[in-house]
Amino acid sequence: YLGPNCVNSHSKSFFLLFPGPLALSILISFTTDLFYDCFRSSGVIFFSMASGSDGPDRSKTPKHTNRLSKEKSSYLLQHAHNPVDWYPWGQEAFDKAKSEDKPIFLSVGYSTCHWCHVMERESFEDEEIGKILSKNFVCIKVDREERPDVDKVYMTFVQATSGGGGWPMSVWLTPELKPFIGGTYFPPRDSGRRSGLKTVLLRIIEQWQSNRETLESSGERVLETLRKGTEISASPGETLPSGPDVANRCYQQLAHSYEEEYGGFREAPKFPSPVNLMFLMSFWAVNRASSEGAEALRMVLHTLRMMALGGIHDHVAQGFHRYSTDSSWHVPHFEKMLYDQGQLSVAYITAYQVSGERLFADVARDVLLYVSRDLSDMSGGFYSAEDADSFPTVESIEKREGAFCVWTAGEIRELLPDIVIYDPHGELQGQNVLIVRYSVELTAAHFGISVDRLSELLSDARAKLAEVRRARPPPHLDTKMLASWNGLMLSGFARVGAVLGDKALLERAERAACFLQEHLWDEEGQRILHSCYRGDNMEVDASPIAGFLDDYTFVVCGLLDLFEATQRVHWLQWAEELQLRQDQLFWDSQGSGYFCSDPSDPTLLLALKQDQDGAEPSANSVSAMNLLRLSHLTGRQDWIQRPQQLLTAFSDRLIKVPVALPDMVRSVMAQHYTLKQIVICGQPDAEDTASLISCVNSLFLPHKVLMLADGNTEGFLYQRLPILSTLVSQDGKATAYVCENFACALPVTCPQELRRLLLE
Repeated sequence: YLGPNCVNSHSKSFFLLFPGPLALSILISFTTDLFYDCFRSSGVIFFSMASGSDGPDRSKTPKHTNRLSKEKSSYLLQHAHNPVDWYPWGQEAFDKAKSEDKPIFLSVGYSTCHWCHVMERESFEDEEIGKILSKNFVCIKVDREERPDVDKVYMTFVQATSGGGGWPMSVWLTPELKPFIGGTYFPPRDSGRRSGLKTVLLRIIEQWQSNRETLESSGERVLETLRKGTEISASPGETLPSGPDVANRCYQQLAHSYEEEYGGFREAPKFPSPVNLMFLMSFWAVNRASSEGAEALRMVLHTLRMMALGGIHDHVAQGFHRYSTDSSWHVPHFEKMLYDQGQLSVAYITAYQVSGERLFADVARDVLLYVSRDLSDMSGGFYSAEDADSFPTVESIEKREGAFCVWTAGEIRELLPDIVIYDPHGELQGQNVLIVRYSVELTAAHFGISVDRLSELLSDARAKLAEVRRARPPPHLDTKMLASWNGLMLSGFARVGAVLGDKALLERAERAACFLQEHLWDEEGQRILHSCYRGDNMEVDASPIAGFLDDYTFVVCGLLDLFEATQRVHWLQWAEELQLRQDQLFWDSQGSGYFCSDPSDPTLLLALKQDQDGAEPSANSVSAMNLLRLSHLTGRQDWIQRPQQLLTAFSDRLIKVPVALPDMVRSVMAQHYTLKQIVICGQPDAEDTASLISCVNSLFLPHKVLMLADGNTEGFLYQRLPILSTLVSQDGKATAYVCENFACALPVTCPQELRRLLLE
């Protein structure tokens, strides 16, 4: 976790010049060390990200083996040979804590978390610290991606008591699971004014024995405060705030934090924040004629261009890294997360819809190429992440961040022998991150070669670099497949495939949906399962963990996107089924809105509703839009009112700090402006039907649903939406109707006329 005071390394640049007539310039930016320091004022976090091993010598037989060796999670398995008596989260550990009357040490992280690796190496592989932990505590290790419910509860406590949070998270609990002390990363031993983990453990042991009542009562007071402070509900008589007012305030708050030179919404570290980008494009869509709308569009397109050109974008193996350590999107934190790929592919294809700029479509394809090649299971599911750290060579015993992705000047010289490296200051010492500085057109013009020839040279160079990278020791691949993140990625393939008319992408989207239905839907129990894993023999190994709100919400959204992209009613029917189950499991009938997890679970001390759109959108934000779409696609009257009730529960947050919920603001806007129903009457495989659908998909219409009326009056859509029986093709041609509240404008049969009508 990077706090607000992080400083990244100084970056330098050098040119690669093709000699003679092929004088080609590619600017590659360079950093002397992949290094940054971070010091939190609380004293809890201090680290240097220079290098280090993420485990013992690979040639040694493990000296220790604990219960985690029987788990499926990559993160838990990474700790299976620590000299710590780890337990997974579960009743066995809880019973032990109660029977032995010991405090619990809860450690939470995830498999591609760099600082989780560091704390493991420094502390959890330390024999002395391992003995202290195992003798005096019941030690529980949790993968936050496997148990987001547990993570959310205790992260809320840590943030409230320390002013910050992140992973690894370290929390001490009573045998009743009540937290009394929490933090994040701890160094193993004292350094200057900073207390090390050993010292912290010994102090807690001493306090538990001599001052236990105070520890427990202080923790209980914090918990009670959190119960009241995290409660989100609609007050009697409260109404939904004005959509335009909330949207304008959100825009103003984003504009205030916008960084002009490279885009994005902070100096450093800089995160992609797809929820911000999607809000700005939705804001532009309803404010096209205003200066604010134009500025919103400029902000989002500039940000997406700068990200695409920077080092956060992998120019050799495609996809996006997690975030940039600097303000120019240059030196990334190298892990790649599935949820980023899913959301960014949608953001880039949306930018293509609003601008027509081919770069954005190319980047969207680029992301899906990476996911298809590197994060795809043969079952159709998508893996969770690639680690930032890897071994520099096959002989190495220490992993280094970015080792798989960076280049020395010598490697570039050897791999691209036709290139002359111009280095007037002798600064090419160390590792280099590839970025793009100039457009293909400008570079080609500057050096007097054709764009086609330049593109050919760049393609050849990338292919050579990719071949070499494939021979390097790869970073750890977390083959956990989560329903929620697969739902986000399903949306990516469906949305990009629909806009580009790419059948292969749509087929991949359908394979992902089939995977979800086959492997993560428990038909007997009528529930989504949260996760499954790739087994030792490449089989899919399901986990019994029941799905959380995110799982239902993101899968429903993905299915709705897939239905609109393919017009296969089966996916709409399953989306409706999942939404009904979500309502039964998570809806708060007293205060409105959805709980993040099962509110009846006795092991969870807080019933939370996530009120922030962060790296992933809040499930309540997405649910509001899902309900609006479903109400217009299925005719269910109860789902017309429910999103309004949901959004009203978050009114206070939406009015005061809408920038915390930009995705929810989009739902407030959709509630205000009303969704249009675009109905295409025609034969599914007819060319004129495809032309009208393609016209709709070419435009960014944030407040619409699209459906095909094929004349089958016995079908699902006709049975649910009787109005469809009154809409017919004109003169034997495919015909489009644009309706609002089931009142339709005059029919059109020409794509150009439909485009005009949709843009009015």
